[in-house]
Amino acid sequence: MPPPTSPSPSRRRLLLPLRPLLLSLPLLLLFLLLLIHHHHPTLPPPPPPLLSTNSHRDDSPPPPPSPSPTTLAHVVFGIASSRRTLPLRLPLLRLWLRPPSHAFLFLDSPSPAAAASSPLPPNLHIVVSSTDSTKFPYTHPRGLPSAVRVARIAKEILHHHNPTSPPARWLVLADDDTAFVLPNLVHTLSRYDWREAWYIGARSESAAQNAWHGFAMAYGGGGIAVSWPLAVRLARVLDSCLIRYPHLYGSDARIHACLAELGVELTHEPGFHQIDLHGDISGLLRAHPLTPLVSLHHLDHVYPLYPGMDRATAIEHFFRAANADPARILQQTVCYDHSKAITVSIAWGYSVQVYKGNVLLPDLLAVQKTFVPWKRGRNVTDVFMFDTKHYPRDECKRAALFFLKSISSGEGKTKGNYNRQLPKKCLPNLIPLRNLRQIRVTSEPLHLVPGKALRRHCCDVVPSSSETNMDINIRKCKDDELIAMHS
Repeated sequence: MPPPTSPSPSRRRLLLPLRPLLLSLPLLLLFLLLLIHHHHPTLPPPPPPLLSTNSHRDDSPPPPPSPSPTTLAHVVFGIASSRRTLPLRLPLLRLWLRPPSHAFLFLDSPSPAAAASSPLPPNLHIVVSSTDSTKFPYTHPRGLPSAVRVARIAKEILHHHNPTSPPARWLVLADDDTAFVLPNLVHTLSRYDWREAWYIGARSESAAQNAWHGFAMAYGGGGIAVSWPLAVRLARVLDSCLIRYPHLYGSDARIHACLAELGVELTHEPGFHQIDLHGDISGLLRAHPLTPLVSLHHLDHVYPLYPGMDRATAIEHFFRAANADPARILQQTVCYDHSKAITVSIAWGYSVQVYKGNVLLPDLLAVQKTFVPWKRGRNVTDVFMFDTKHYPRDECKRAALFFLKSISSGEGKTKGNYNRQLPKKCLPNLIPLRNLRQIRVTSEPLHLVPGKALRRHCCDVVPSSSETNMDINIRKCKDDELIAMHS
């Protein structure tokens, strides 16, 4: 390897001045730091607070507390009635109306002595509507001027209701033939912030009724829920608004028009039911939507809910089931038994249908057309606001049908017994599953939690060699479980 060469003389002269410069670089940096510190002295620490943390005071208002859960005590009912209908409707009101809600029943004139002497629900106050409603025009050719009086309940009730503790959060307007399942009403209202402007209810079941009166309004018989701050605003403007709508048919249309002028639209809740139907509504009740049942209306215009009972007895029977498990009443549960090749559809607390063979779930969720339209005539269309399917006129082609006979609760379980309703016009050898006579359904109470989605439950047919009895257990479905016939 050749020896390394030494740098040339000219290059040696360039390197020599760099050594002192590199040696002096730390000194130059120190000098610059001292110079900066001299011109920008360290700021003194901030003075201590005048008051300690424990004695801190602030003129700004404290943040609002988180709202407490809505309860029945926060609900005020305004119920439209009349001197004529009150004696007929008091039994229904006693059945569902109870404290701690507050209720005011508005009459067109003082109640008759018989009604006044009969016991009233302890939270129901009877009020005679003011005569101010007669000064408002009414021009609808088929309606009744009393619609103005009923609409003004939304204004007059604020004069009669005294602020209590807890203060009101919701105004619920209804007719005297409306029945509410109160826990489900409270649950439904709890899903909304009552401090905001909410107008809640449901349309008619009849497409024709909606076409005549409006698709965008809550029908009064099913119940109209208005958040209390919005109810106060509505009361302030109601009279000035009513003057502009003499041509509307009912009170609910007037309430809707005035709320529309306030910029508020309907929030649809399918648990409210107007029941603009006639005849046998069992097909509707057996396919209730997956939502808590809130209200029923027009129960004196339809057949008794249970066969073999009068209307009053049937409604009492229905509410015994509703009180046993309010959240589960009418909830539809479907299960399949592959070994026996049957399909079972349960409308909890009401009825059970058993089909031979495999009936797909969507077909069971459609409403059987057991009823007739509210209005009848050549120009009335038989169209409804839900999926429907044909109900066989031949009883021999229908499913085996069972209705609730009794219900009991204990040890965290609810047990319902459903008895067979045999067809009247069917030869014995043509009756489907003719030996099956009774079905026992066991379930746990259904708990509704605001903000949690409601999922349809599953059920199992308990294996048995009996041909006369069937036991069914309702349970939560597994995560990936399908409600279908499995081989």
